[in-house]
Amino acid sequence: MGFAILTKFSHAFGLMKKRMFGRTGREVGEIGLGCWQLGGTDWGGLSDLRAHSILLAAMESGVTFFDTADVYGSGKSEESIGKFLKDRKDKEGRPFVATKIGRAKGMYPEGYTREALQLAVEASLRRLGVETLDLAQLHCVPTEILRSGEVFEWLRDLQAEGKIRDFGASVETVEEALLCLEQEGLASLQVIFNLFRQKPAFELFPVALSKGVAIIVRLPLASGLFGGHLTGQTVFAPTDHRSYNRNGEAFNVGETFCGLTFEDGLELVSRVQAFLPAGVTLPQFALRFILDHPAVTVVIPGSSRPTQTTANAVATNLPRLSAELHEQLRAFYETEVASRIRGPY
Repeated sequence: MGFAILTKFSHAFGLMKKRMFGRTGREVGEIGLGCWQLGGTDWGGLSDLRAHSILLAAMESGVTFFDTADVYGSGKSEESIGKFLKDRKDKEGRPFVATKIGRAKGMYPEGYTREALQLAVEASLRRLGVETLDLAQLHCVPTEILRSGEVFEWLRDLQAEGKIRDFGASVETVEEALLCLEQEGLASLQVIFNLFRQKPAFELFPVALSKGVAIIVRLPLASGLFGGHLTGQTVFAPTDHRSYNRNGEAFNVGETFCGLTFEDGLELVSRVQAFLPAGVTLPQFALRFILDHPAVTVVIPGSSRPTQTTANAVATNLPRLSAELHEQLRAFYETEVASRIRGPY
């Protein structure tokens, strides 16, 4: 089946495959939507109309999982999702909305208190227009906060109060992920994982799978490197993190091009092209690679256009990559990529 036909077929019938979200008893479509870009900052500008169109295209493509954070556009991403949910109140298929807290000014890096966490949760509830958060994730908080464990007690309190249904953590390193896995009741972990960042598959995924903890994969397309349209002549807006955070000037360098320099990323992507099966686009290949790992629950590519959202969803219906190809991709990562990654991971 050709790409255009498969895209149309998936769009029309919503043939998104689903996976259980850890031990929560809930299912989600295995390809979700990352909503950082809906904040209108850090990825360049994005109009309210475009944000609505992206959310609508996601739902029509079978996407049932949205991931956002209270700091994306200082709450604008949550507000966009909240308005979208309100407009769809009488329609079926309410999406699972996960948000993140813990990076807002006044809390990060040394202002973590139970009161601050509660206020952040309540602010997210208002912006999203819901009574209970589906999933509240700690947002890349300092390692020592995770190690102390007190913040998880506060999350359990908020869960008991009915403000959050489940809690998880978005982390920067495998070490932080393993610390979180020691916590009772942890529903999910959000990590960077893709063709250029394979370490979690070896050191984290088996443990998470054994504990029944869901894995949310962010940066599956490596900040657009696997989108297939970036070149050495691409110019990013000054407000785009791919411009201002290339060397970790504002936050962890791993969040931008997975810690690779832009030049290294482009060079490595050109070599990945040699692995592409016939008829599969580069972003679909990158997503299919991730979905082949059974520990992964949902992948959350972002998109700046509705057509990207629809095209990404097609990866759910592509055949698994062969074991031989996975071995080749692991060898490529270990020999050509791993040593070039900057920052802790």
